[in-house]
Amino acid sequence: MTSGLVSRTRRVRSFALALALLASPALADGLIDNANGYTFDGKGQLVRFNALLIDDQGKVARLLDRDDKRPEKLDFRLDAKGRTVVPGLIDAHGHVMALGEAALSLDLSGTNSLAEAQAALRAYAADRPTPPWIRGRGWNQERWGLGRFPTAADIDAITPGRPVVLDRVDGHALLANSAAMAAAGITAATKDPAGGRIERDARGKPTGVFVDAAQDLIRKAVPPMLPRDRDAALAKAQEILLGFGITAIADMGTSGDDWLVMRRAGDAGRLRVRIISYAGGIPTLLAVAGTGPTPWLYDGRLRMIGVKLYDDGALGSRGAWLKAPYADAPGQTGLSFLDDTKLRNLMSRAAMDGFQTAVHAIGDAANAQLLDAIDELAATYKGDRRWRIEHAQIVDPADLPRFAKHGIVASMQPVHQTSDRLMAEARLGPARLGGAYAWKAMLDNKVPLAFGSDTPVESPNPFPALAAAVSRQDAAGQPPGGWQPQQIVSLAEAFRAFTATAAYAGFAEDRIGSLAPGHMADFLILDRDIFTAGIADLRAARPLETWIGGKRAWTAPHGGQTSSN
Repeated sequence: MTSGLVSRTRRVRSFALALALLASPALADGLIDNANGYTFDGKGQLVRFNALLIDDQGKVARLLDRDDKRPEKLDFRLDAKGRTVVPGLIDAHGHVMALGEAALSLDLSGTNSLAEAQAALRAYAADRPTPPWIRGRGWNQERWGLGRFPTAADIDAITPGRPVVLDRVDGHALLANSAAMAAAGITAATKDPAGGRIERDARGKPTGVFVDAAQDLIRKAVPPMLPRDRDAALAKAQEILLGFGITAIADMGTSGDDWLVMRRAGDAGRLRVRIISYAGGIPTLLAVAGTGPTPWLYDGRLRMIGVKLYDDGALGSRGAWLKAPYADAPGQTGLSFLDDTKLRNLMSRAAMDGFQTAVHAIGDAANAQLLDAIDELAATYKGDRRWRIEHAQIVDPADLPRFAKHGIVASMQPVHQTSDRLMAEARLGPARLGGAYAWKAMLDNKVPLAFGSDTPVESPNPFPALAAAVSRQDAAGQPPGGWQPQQIVSLAEAFRAFTATAAYAGFAEDRIGSLAPGHMADFLILDRDIFTAGIADLRAARPLETWIGGKRAWTAPHGGQTSSN
């Protein structure tokens, strides 16, 4: 991962000349010069360049080698001073509005114990006497070492009479205090909904934790956010994404209200990050997009391409649907959200109008069910469908080769592996981990592999994710040698999953994902060469500047300077 990769990634003069022939001549609006540039060619190979010409439409005009002549007339020229320039990174799976809302609410993701979470809630409530409901997210009983779910009793005394709703880190469970449950009319007689579970004590009384579909029993009582607060959440999410070098993101589960917030931002010229939207269900898909994917709106900033469906829950809340019972809960196999017929009907309804389907499947039973559905539907809905399986975290090894059929895209999140390692071992036991977070197996089976973060479940920072992909180790270097190290991928493979293949996963490879001529000039100027860095340096990498469409969209403090020509 040091000089060996660079030597294998030759600066190919013939490639630079071929790009020059494809580009329009001489004049361009801008030049990023003296760059240590990396991108992918048409064959998916990593190649080098020294300068980037940008045309008056914000697209890449040419890539130049060191000896190529520069245009004499330019609107601007930036001397990159030898810094590393790479394509903008694409998060193939995130939740844009949830990221912004989480950043503006109580954040418990950094707490290491129940006591820390209680202290954070107490301070947050004291600082904010309004609004009456307190919302937050990020708790993780596994990280706390609690050995159980938290309960309403753990937080009731902190905010007496004031409703509190706190989402678990994965978004598949929430903790409500007694005031919130009372407002929602929850009692011991409340039944578990299909696809959900209410945690109860020995007497059958709800403890305050609501898993998957049961969350809706509480959420219906939570006052909706005001439009100005939702606008602020989108603005905050975009600032966070740009600061981490994310120039495009697949928004998984866009609601009708989310879409209107994005449209308001686009109308006002405030939509900065490119958003590839997957509606949160068929009704929203049809209400927004109607009879097919929308066109690209706002200069290629927004498009609804398909629908996001859920086939099961999450591992942390034991909602992931498994073929065999949980090792640490022998009476449970998780939650199946859709029976075979309903899953096929929903996927078919989207496919008949040319929409792409992206289906959440974490457990091995859910993945098997989804693979079966795709096997059947592919016979009817032919052509380039790019069926997406989101997460594909726990797969029966016997099912791994099936991903290679029908153009399936494996949309996976590297940091989930480092966050979930100990929990996955506890939930499954060592004998059932052969197909867990199996990135290399996907590539070996020629499956398109797209990487993302699942933000705000994880930080959208892609550089720790790249480090996890090439090491299978967390920030502390654990475990030595990597967890299930046979699933390690190369840095070039991981970077391609965050760029070219992430674009492909959203039918956007014709415009983003690489710095080929004709693509949008979405790129980063980094503080180090990630392709020659060690693991720790790769994890710590940061963008100095983030550019979208040939324009600077974000600059770190003391970032580079642009000089006019």
